[in-house]
Amino acid sequence: MNPPINEMMQSQIQIEDDRTGLSIETLRRAMADNLFYILGKYPAIANNKDYYMALAYTVRDRLLHRWLNTYEAYMKPEVKIVCYLSAEFLVGPHLANNLINLGIYDQIRQAVQESGLNLQELINTEEEPGLGNGGLGRLAACYMESLATLEVPAIGYGIRYEFGIFDQEIREGWQVEITDKWLQDGNPWEIIRPESEVYINFGGRTEPYQDDQGNYRVRWIPEYVVKGIAYDTPILGYKVNTANTLRLWKGEACESFNFQRFNVGDYYGAVDTKVYSENLTKVLYPNDEPVQGKELRLQQQYFFVSCALQDMIRIHLTESENLDNFGDKFAAQLNDTHPSIGVAELMRLLIDVHHYSWDQAWDITQKTFAYTNHTLLPEALEKWPLSIFGRLLPRHLEIIYEINRRFLDQVRMKYPGNNEKLSCLSLIDDRGEKYIRMANLATVGSHKVNGVAALHSELVKKTILRDFYEFWPEKFTNVTNGVTPRRWMVVSNPRLSELITSRIGDNWIKNLDELRRLEQFVDDGHFRYQWREVKWGVKQDLANYIEDKLGIKVSPDTLFDVQVKRIHEYKRQHLNVLQIITLYNRIKHNPNLDFTPRTCIFGGKAAPGYYMAKLIIKLINSVAEVVNKDPDVRDRLKVVFLPDYNVTLGQRVYPAADLSEQISTAGKEASGTGNMKFSLNGALTIGTYDGANIEIRQEVGEENFFLFGLKTEDIDQLRAKGYNPWDYYYNNPELKSTLDLISSGFFSHGDCELFRPLVDSLLHSDPFFLFADYQSYLECQDRVSQAYKDQEYWTKMSILNVARMGKFSSDRSIKEYCENIWYAKPVPIEMKDYVQADAALNV
Repeated sequence: MNPPINEMMQSQIQIEDDRTGLSIETLRRAMADNLFYILGKYPAIANNKDYYMALAYTVRDRLLHRWLNTYEAYMKPEVKIVCYLSAEFLVGPHLANNLINLGIYDQIRQAVQESGLNLQELINTEEEPGLGNGGLGRLAACYMESLATLEVPAIGYGIRYEFGIFDQEIREGWQVEITDKWLQDGNPWEIIRPESEVYINFGGRTEPYQDDQGNYRVRWIPEYVVKGIAYDTPILGYKVNTANTLRLWKGEACESFNFQRFNVGDYYGAVDTKVYSENLTKVLYPNDEPVQGKELRLQQQYFFVSCALQDMIRIHLTESENLDNFGDKFAAQLNDTHPSIGVAELMRLLIDVHHYSWDQAWDITQKTFAYTNHTLLPEALEKWPLSIFGRLLPRHLEIIYEINRRFLDQVRMKYPGNNEKLSCLSLIDDRGEKYIRMANLATVGSHKVNGVAALHSELVKKTILRDFYEFWPEKFTNVTNGVTPRRWMVVSNPRLSELITSRIGDNWIKNLDELRRLEQFVDDGHFRYQWREVKWGVKQDLANYIEDKLGIKVSPDTLFDVQVKRIHEYKRQHLNVLQIITLYNRIKHNPNLDFTPRTCIFGGKAAPGYYMAKLIIKLINSVAEVVNKDPDVRDRLKVVFLPDYNVTLGQRVYPAADLSEQISTAGKEASGTGNMKFSLNGALTIGTYDGANIEIRQEVGEENFFLFGLKTEDIDQLRAKGYNPWDYYYNNPELKSTLDLISSGFFSHGDCELFRPLVDSLLHSDPFFLFADYQSYLECQDRVSQAYKDQEYWTKMSILNVARMGKFSSDRSIKEYCENIWYAKPVPIEMKDYVQADAALNV
């Protein structure tokens, strides 16, 4: 007997699951369901934020299948997991990146459009997580995305700051810091994991005791304990099944409410433990000038590192009986010195909690950790006063003293009687007030130490860690930074990405070396025309944004000369300003000057306590106010400062730039990644022989890079001879004229005192050698202007810059870390079908 016809039809029809299906109808239905059932809204009362949230939950549903399969695969004992420990993860907005990496951008766009909405408007609605200050945090985000794309098991560990890096407003030319309330509307991408809570001790005292076997042990009796709660965000790889985890920790009180205090009328005291504990993860980088700020910063660092290590141990013990092979299961990367307290914390956990011998624990610790140095600036190499450190972390102070004692015994054996060597290598700086040197602790406790560009790694070995390099040369290596092309081309510059793909296919997105194939089109006139059309269109978009936000009208036909990065004297935004004033003076002296029109664009934040950096921002805006209104200039020179520079704004700016300003003092910039993003999007670089500029120049060709200024060794020689900035001031008429114009109050409504601190710093010390590089910079900018006049020639250079940027993919960086430092291998994820009928719970 044949089955009924309706049963036959049902067996042939496959119904798509609303949580995983990708048909347009299913995606539209899923969005509508999420709007109704998760957000509790219906279209008549919903706004764009509601629709964004509904779409985000729809996309997250399609991530979770990959995420859970990935997590299950990583629990196998033979799988090695990379744990990236970083105080910052500047991930940027998630939605567009996830759509690209899932490969569903076009389906979602159509589904959103058919629902009567605009996808780009929803993407623009997303609040950016301000969980980083600049390059350090953005690098961590690029690395997490590349780890997932390369299918390398990884967990990123950091802090879930309630208020991230401040929002920046410009009022009367000055930076004003506004609270970054990135969580106020909720975060659809994260999932709270209360079951993974851990407890973190602070303060108190230690006491020795003997265990049952008669071994010497130490017990830490804390003054107070904070609870760490995990919040997980999936980090998806590009068109793979891997979705790694970014696990950020929030501080909470172990007991949030004290009924006894409340009942006697002490209402504030009833919640003071809650307030104190939650303050721990309130804000990114508290002002560490006062003692309280220093304490809070140290507490933050210890908090997230201890949370991470306890979590790693918990994961390991779910599959293993002990921690003997902990270093085989996990590779923990210290992203700069912020997490370096992890060396002492892992020793504490192994010795005090899991009762390993010192030698066993030290072997595991060194095998687990590796350390990335990101800076040569002495002020950025953290040192903690013993008075603060010992009060907050008494047990760790004891452990660090013991690490130091044993290490210095090794030093004595190699350098008998050399007390100077002992003093340089010691983890304790005992000159004057005693400090713990965190870079020294990280170096001693790690099996590898790397810099982030070829020059930087060499300078690390020759300067700040020279004695360690002489002691352990095998520990030191280089991994040049990289950026992910998914975020910084496919998402941020879709028109250029589509043009490239139309000629060489889309394999370049996952293998950036494929861009070399563009070189065959450099002499193709039609291709160059298309290239210019794409660039002009992106510049027009930025021009529209500038006019809309700032009321400044700029022309996409001008040279877009861009410097966007953290504001710091060593990055020399004020050298750029001196050049702009010089160009302005030239126009004023000769209004009919043959002049290549320029739009000079700045962006970046100054640390709240860094007065000189804030004064540079004020100078930029003051010069803009004068130059932009002067009729003699006739729109040939415009100056723009873009407020609140972040990842979202970077996605607008990098594709639109013609010229990338990478003008730091030689030897000061470790690597830089903005230089890579600009060049990858077709901008030409004007730069010093510093950081990754050197390697970019080698790759793209000297003829396609505008190099100027002193090299590191030139600066060292000049400093040794006795650098006198006054000599340059008196002997260079244009420089003197520029400085005098600032000093006269011309850019400050007659106030001669406003910029005096900046001018005096340059005239009396000029610590970053602006005057020494000024003339070379001007001459190089003249070469830029001449080159830009020949648009065919400029376009060829632009194409070659993009074609030769394959080295600077973060995928290449991660492969080098895996091969030379972490010894980690890819683990392809097999997707197990989620079948609703099989998911019924049998408890």
